[in-house]
Amino acid sequence: MLDAESGNRATEQANCWVFGATSYSNLEFRISGNWSVRTNQLTNLSLGACWIKSPWIEPGKGNITMKTRLENDRGTSRAVVFQFIPYDATVTSSSKEGIPTKFYTYDWAIPLDIWVKDLSVAIPDEIANSGKPYKIMVSYIGQGGTSRAFADDLVIPGTYFSSPADNCLPKVEVKDKDGDGINDEDDAYPMDKYRSFNNYLPTSSYNTLMFEDLWPALGDYDFNDLVVDYKINRVTNASNQIVDILFIYKVKATGAGFKNGFGVEFTGIPSTAVYSVTGNNIKGNIHKIEANGLEAGTKHLTFIAFDNAVTELPYAGGGVVGVNTTIGAPKQIVTEKTVTLSLMRDGIPANGTPVTIKELGFDQFNPFLIINQIRGREVHLADKSPTALADTKLFNTSDDGSNEGLNRWYKSKNNFLPWALNISMEVTYPAEKVNIQKGYPLFKAWAESNGLKNTDWYTPSNSILENLYK
Repeated sequence: MLDAESGNRATEQANCWVFGATSYSNLEFRISGNWSVRTNQLTNLSLGACWIKSPWIEPGKGNITMKTRLENDRGTSRAVVFQFIPYDATVTSSSKEGIPTKFYTYDWAIPLDIWVKDLSVAIPDEIANSGKPYKIMVSYIGQGGTSRAFADDLVIPGTYFSSPADNCLPKVEVKDKDGDGINDEDDAYPMDKYRSFNNYLPTSSYNTLMFEDLWPALGDYDFNDLVVDYKINRVTNASNQIVDILFIYKVKATGAGFKNGFGVEFTGIPSTAVYSVTGNNIKGNIHKIEANGLEAGTKHLTFIAFDNAVTELPYAGGGVVGVNTTIGAPKQIVTEKTVTLSLMRDGIPANGTPVTIKELGFDQFNPFLIINQIRGREVHLADKSPTALADTKLFNTSDDGSNEGLNRWYKSKNNFLPWALNISMEVTYPAEKVNIQKGYPLFKAWAESNGLKNTDWYTPSNSILENLYK
């Protein structure tokens, strides 16, 4: 699949995609997501002018699908041409590409329009399931005017067959023990035909969540009432459908006298998409749990990782409130845990409709703290909406300045200060009763700018270490 969402062609070129007179664009005419492929001006009928060329694949049976549109309606002709290119070991070129064969052309009607077109093109029978490597080339041609074209969400059925380490030539041998169509060397689960890839969100290393638990009041603002390091692994099959979601976490600190809980909503994903939830720690009765392990009464998929942080990180002693927040006090050992959400069993999705990797991105991640066993008292990241179970009467009380009409949530009235932070790396948090601004002096300017300035406020070079927990 080619959706340009990396924002950098070099990412796809490293996986053997090739581009001719095309670039990645985030202009307003992009088709979906944040990026699309944009051609140069279409001024001739040469198939070698503006094009996208796939890696070597073993084409399967089915349809090539993609979305395309024109940037404007100026021009006397515009078309998209599909060709397949066979592998030919006898040619002198390093690419070993044989003679292209044209198999489909889509012509824009005249007068031109700029509406998005959904193309679906059948893989030719002569190459489908042939067991031989081919490339698919998509060319844009046209005359008259200066209109460019956009392409997005290009999906080609088949098995990836290029070797980036060998000048992107076809792989010499495919070893596929589980028969899922993925080479064992690329398969994270080579003995499991239902699982193929690990897809970490946002990164494969730990990221840090920090919470203040006196919302809607700002409190002491030391952001150590609950500190959770986490990473999310979306385990997918060969078709990029999510089989499992692994929420891997460790509670590092509980600098609070409250018994706080922690949950995650994946916004836009239905609860019916999950067969079961395992590995969570729910001891009390403030949550109503469905048969599949998700929380009942919510609009979107919501799971509770734990309902009481004290059971995750027991009291370490030393006459202090909280755990792992007071410098010099006894330290509690931190352990890694995993909550597993199963979305497919033996290749069958829970509600009949698979969730694809593209449907579950970082925008859908909505973690929240539950204050002191009171279910409705939720604390979310700034501008992340509350769940359906939140107590809405608490908004716009004390220091909270939420405004549903502006889609503004969990920010203070005067200067946009948040109650929860998500950092895309593992960071050190403030010591007990130390305002975060004393540990990270650039924090306030970052928050007041709505996240536009001092975006590296949390890095070690911008911190005052003696005010952070060691």
